[in-house]
Amino acid sequence: MKAWAIGGIAFAVVIGALLPLQALINARLGAQTQGPLYAAFVSFLVGTCLLGALLLATRTPLWPAQPLAALPAWIWLGGVIGAAFVYAATLLVPTLGAGAMICLVVLGQVLGSLALDHYGVLGTQRPIDLLRVLGGVLVIVGAALVVRPWQPH
Repeated sequence: MKAWAIGGIAFAVVIGALLPLQALINARLGAQTQGPLYAAFVSFLVGTCLLGALLLATRTPLWPAQPLAALPAWIWLGGVIGAAFVYAATLLVPTLGAGAMICLVVLGQVLGSLALDHYGVLGTQRPIDLLRVLGGVLVIVGAALVVRPWQPH
């Protein structure tokens, strides 16, 4: 395996490990301030400032070569989805717990990814086969074992 692939895998695992911490921090911020919407806003504000500083530090042009209005309307959904995730995590962690919330998010990611890959949405088509379905079923079973919806909390 190439070094860049190993580095990319390690980076993805570290970021994945930090997501529940982000949700817990945001939930605590929401509990100590104006609520989950405020905490999600502050989280995005801090992230926007950091990314802006990185753009400046790397001398990345702030404006794309083509006008923003020329981009397809769906391109803005990435920010909407990111904001929805941060808000949902901030809202749900206090009631579901970090483990259950992240497991359910991963379940949604796997099922959604299988569908997007199968139809080749915005990328190479990777049809669903028996092994991929089995992987999805295992994720469903794993999420159920962590969330335990049959037990009262």
